[in-house]
Amino acid sequence: MTRLPVIDAHHHVWDLTVRDQEWITGEELAPLRRTFTLADLEPEARAAGVTATVLVQTVTLADETPEFLALADGSTLIAGVVGWTDLTAPDIADTLAALRALPGGSRLVGIRHQVQGETDPEWLLRPDVQRGLRAVAAAGLVYDLIIRPHQIPAAVRAAALLPGLTFVLDHAGKPPVARRETHPWADHLRALSALPNTVCKLSGLVTEADPLAWTVEDLRPYADTAIEAFGPGRLMFGSDWPVCRLAAGYADVLDAARELTGGLGEDEQRSVLAGTAQRVYGLRDPAP
Repeated sequence: MTRLPVIDAHHHVWDLTVRDQEWITGEELAPLRRTFTLADLEPEARAAGVTATVLVQTVTLADETPEFLALADGSTLIAGVVGWTDLTAPDIADTLAALRALPGGSRLVGIRHQVQGETDPEWLLRPDVQRGLRAVAAAGLVYDLIIRPHQIPAAVRAAALLPGLTFVLDHAGKPPVARRETHPWADHLRALSALPNTVCKLSGLVTEADPLAWTVEDLRPYADTAIEAFGPGRLMFGSDWPVCRLAAGYADVLDAARELTGGLGEDEQRSVLAGTAQRVYGLRDPAP
């Protein structure tokens, strides 16, 4: 059987000698408290059949995005960068334009903010945030949503208010896999999927499950719900490396995604594994 091409639409890198990752706290996350570089990722990704990736922000600091763009500029693997900038800044349009003008700026495909850490469940609906999201849309970028299930209703309203902006839901909205619960997450997910300017990542599920004892069947109800809600044309694979290493290796995560989408037709599976990311992020082939 021919192995279908894969674009990893969601991974990270960080260097603790450059800056701390303040979110890596506690015993459960201790395995992540080390530097993870592109040189660590690339052999694993290439061996798994990945042809291109999207590098996603980790911290809410302006310096990280230019660093990621420069890294992408010199990479034959990174095809896109989802960076961070302050959505509430009055000069956000100028900031986005400046980022696009940097080395690697053409690889900027989206913006993300750690909404999951905001105490206001309707943070996305704030007028200053809405203004920033309109600037993201005007720049031709997409917006990645890193949110928890209780924040999805606000994302539904935000997406309805901004039909010209594509919203990409990271990690399927972090369903409670370990508790084997699907509601109200599934209802919220379906409400988001009803809007045509929304897309979902089949990513991050292994770390929402029991990290030491998960099986593909544990993930299946959540993957099936996402497939049913969004359809293969609005669903994309992401490894969430190196966070996934808390529960599984890179190849294991990709193998799980292949198994979870194995009931789809070949063209549909091709969309989930590569085509949706290529289209939504407007990815070009990485420079040779």
